[in-house]
Amino acid sequence: MSSQSVPVPYLDLSSEFAGLKEEWLALIEETGGSGRWILGPNVAAFEEEIAAYVGVPYAVSVANGTDALVLSLRALGIGPGDEVITSPFTFFASAEAVSLVGATPVFADVDPTSFNIHPGSIEAKITPRTRAILPVHIFGHPCDMSGIRSMAEAKQLVVVEDLAQAFGAEHQGGRVGSFGDTGGTSFYPTKVLGGYGDGGMIFTRRADVREALLKLRNHGATAPFLHDELGYNSRLDEVQAALLRIKLRTIETAVAQRNAVAQGYSDRLAGLDLVLPEPPRDGRHAFNLYTLRVPGARCDALRESLSKHGIPTAQCYPLPMHLQEVYRDLGGKPGDLPVVENLCGETLSLPIFPGLSETQIGRVCDTVRSFFNG
Repeated sequence: MSSQSVPVPYLDLSSEFAGLKEEWLALIEETGGSGRWILGPNVAAFEEEIAAYVGVPYAVSVANGTDALVLSLRALGIGPGDEVITSPFTFFASAEAVSLVGATPVFADVDPTSFNIHPGSIEAKITPRTRAILPVHIFGHPCDMSGIRSMAEAKQLVVVEDLAQAFGAEHQGGRVGSFGDTGGTSFYPTKVLGGYGDGGMIFTRRADVREALLKLRNHGATAPFLHDELGYNSRLDEVQAALLRIKLRTIETAVAQRNAVAQGYSDRLAGLDLVLPEPPRDGRHAFNLYTLRVPGARCDALRESLSKHGIPTAQCYPLPMHLQEVYRDLGGKPGDLPVVENLCGETLSLPIFPGLSETQIGRVCDTVRSFFNG
């Protein structure tokens, strides 16, 4: 089979499942025998193990990544009348969580290289109503958390990290999720640490926040059938926790493999009229996505060319958050955030996952090079 006929999926979890199947199914059988399906021993053990990995005292599991942000904001007292500064270049859930607690998302522009929210733009957006900063470690690239943390402390703001795309990424010797008042991640199957269903986790150093989260995730209950606030039904189940405990043991290998795939792309695509992802200045990328910037008006044409050759890609994200219909009432208009508005029409994500082979990487890169050199 020639390299040009080798199929290239955007994501392939089947080989991973084959390797985990025997151990995971045995744990499912054990869970069934125990009768503990919700908030059982696997959940408790997973919370301890993942907190130790991230480098924080506490981790509280929840039903999904969106809930991880919503409950974080609630636990930190963010609500109606408050403003939360966040990125316009991210999945909708980051801003949606702010709106769901009754606060107002305020969008700051992003860095053209890392695609992360820019500290200078954050500072320009702070008003007397600002209560929090919600930075998103987009595509796996860690934000400048030292700068954001310093700014937050000076302005007496809380920080909620969104690391849904960056589990395992590092900044200045610490892992993302350990810098904010809380950090929220998702275990959606496509993530760096993904389950086989929905799930989420909140990290914190604050005992008071942990106690608030434990109540909020379980209907605001202080004890069985006793409630002192409105909460959520947001709990991780034992089966997902059992799987994620297995996968957490090899997370360093998974992140290393993602970085190896990314390096393979960057080595082969060097010299083309593309802006390739740059490694963090002082940290480690997790490469949930490998996202190119294609200057000018050639991004759509490149996407179509790759598609014709059977190579799937993704456009993340075609419309920035401040121009989405749902946020029209906030008054955002074209030209407000010029960096992100340019990015949205120029970014393209290539297939990346730990099992992507050298042959598959080569096929993708040969197709991209042919587009530019043909």
